[in-house]
Amino acid sequence: MNNRRNRLLLFLVCGALGALSTPALAADSWKFVVGGDSRNCGDVIMPAVAAGANSAGASFYWHLGDFRALYDFDEDLTAARKVAGDKPLAIADYQRGAWDDFLQSQLLPFGSTPVFLAIGNHELVAPKSRLEFLTQFVDWFNTPPIQAQRLKDNPKDHRLKSYYHWIQNGVDFVTLDNASNDQFDDGQLAWFERVVGRAAADPSISAIVVGMHAALPDSLASDHSMSDWAQGEYSGRRVYKSLLKAQTAGKKVYALATHSHFYMSGIFNSDYWKAHGGVLPGFGDQREVELLVEAGFTPLEAIHIATYNGAQYLGELDRIGTIVAGKQADLVVVKGDPSKKIEDIENVETVFKDGVGYDSAKLIESVRGSVGTR
Repeated sequence: MNNRRNRLLLFLVCGALGALSTPALAADSWKFVVGGDSRNCGDVIMPAVAAGANSAGASFYWHLGDFRALYDFDEDLTAARKVAGDKPLAIADYQRGAWDDFLQSQLLPFGSTPVFLAIGNHELVAPKSRLEFLTQFVDWFNTPPIQAQRLKDNPKDHRLKSYYHWIQNGVDFVTLDNASNDQFDDGQLAWFERVVGRAAADPSISAIVVGMHAALPDSLASDHSMSDWAQGEYSGRRVYKSLLKAQTAGKKVYALATHSHFYMSGIFNSDYWKAHGGVLPGFGDQREVELLVEAGFTPLEAIHIATYNGAQYLGELDRIGTIVAGKQADLVVVKGDPSKKIEDIENVETVFKDGVGYDSAKLIESVRGSVGTR
């Protein structure tokens, strides 16, 4: 990718997100920020993400779903009210105001930096629905770039949808909706295949970047992915194969998701995809642990939050969250001591998933030239 429209630096900011660490860029590079799952901590972390994005001159921020918890009170809201001496909210009052809080506390700090949104499963916690979601966030799902692209694709298409795409600097950005177990449905699949087909045939499009909440099926991080439900597995494989065709046609293709709550590159370098068509560059969401330290926690506290607290919050502490005889555990072996220097958490040497060890360096090397800065 040798010209400006073809050079982008992806900052993958996930879980809750984060301030940016900006390396030196070529003069013709441009940047965007992507993250998701800002429930429970977003009111604390997202302003820092926005400040980093704004100072780095990011072209936009892309949130891949799960704005607020909705099934229970968000921990950041609860803590803020307690510190302020306010009375606890009733759950109905919390649910009525949760999305407004997201807009005011998490999106407003981005100022003039454009924000694109995707829907996550927590946006559909009862009594919420897709219709209410689109009504609340219509201004973000019908922005000028999205509306113009929709009408360019089909001048008769005036229907607001929870999925869309827009083209920027020669890159086709596609937002998908897999927030519930009926997705991707036939309508979204047909639309996506048309979009990718046009992009693959368009010489002005150099790359396709697809963002969604849950990762496509059959990845190394299969939990919290479209492997979890039958329609997801079937339709997700169709989406993946469409992207493989585009990659074969010479396009750079990237698939992004945040539902797994950790960062992993090369997530589609799995036995399944190596045997069924090929490997796409894919990213799931670790940076969040570093952000906790930047926000004031000690490294040990941050690790405790990411492991013990996470399992406790999910009601799974009796099964996961600590290394104890009899518990299940996927393990990460790192070089260094993250309890003293949290940045060492990035030095992953081996990942044990379902009892199988994966060599991180070999995984990354196997997709060298397809993943990273372009």
